[in-house]
Amino acid sequence: MVPARVADVAPWQDWTSAADDALRFLHHHVGWDLWMVTRLVGDQQVVLRAWPARDVRPGARVPWADSLCRQMVEGNAPRMATVTAIVPAYAAHAQQPVGTVAAYVGIPLLTRDLELFGTLCGVSSRAKPRSAARELTVIEAAARTLSSLMAAGMEPPPVPPRPESSN
Repeated sequence: MVPARVADVAPWQDWTSAADDALRFLHHHVGWDLWMVTRLVGDQQVVLRAWPARDVRPGARVPWADSLCRQMVEGNAPRMATVTAIVPAYAAHAQQPVGTVAAYVGIPLLTRDLELFGTLCGVSSRAKPRSAARELTVIEAAARTLSSLMAAGMEPPPVPPRPESSN
C-alpha cells in the first residue's frame, strides 16, 4: 500500500489520466487560456482532451488544412509563437473555432512508429511576452511523455463523437 503522502506521484492508470494531468499542469504552470490534446483523423484535427474543459469539448474538430498545428507540423511556423500576428503562417489561420488565437504553442505527438498521432497544443486570446518561450522545453517534455506512454502500450481514448453544438 502506498502511503498517502506519496500517492500524488503514483503512475497513471491510463493514457487519458496522464493527458488530463499534463493539460492541468500546463494550464497552471505555463498559463495560457486553453490546452488540448488532439488527434489527426483523416483530414480533421479532433480534440481528445482539453483544459479547461468548459472551453472546448472532446470531439470538436477543425479541418487539418485550417489548423495552426498543421502549420507547425509541416515546418511553416515555429512550435511557439508568442504573437501569432507576426508569423505569416499563423496569422493566416488565427481565426479558429475557439476564437482569435493571438499566441500559439504546439508539439507533435508521435506513435511508436514515429507516425504523427496528433498534437499537444496551447492557445491564448492575448499575445504573450517573449519570455514565455522559456517554457517550451516543459511543454515538449509533456508531449514526449504522452508519446512515450503510447509507445509503451498505453492506449489513447477512442475518437469521441462530434459535440452536438459543433459543425
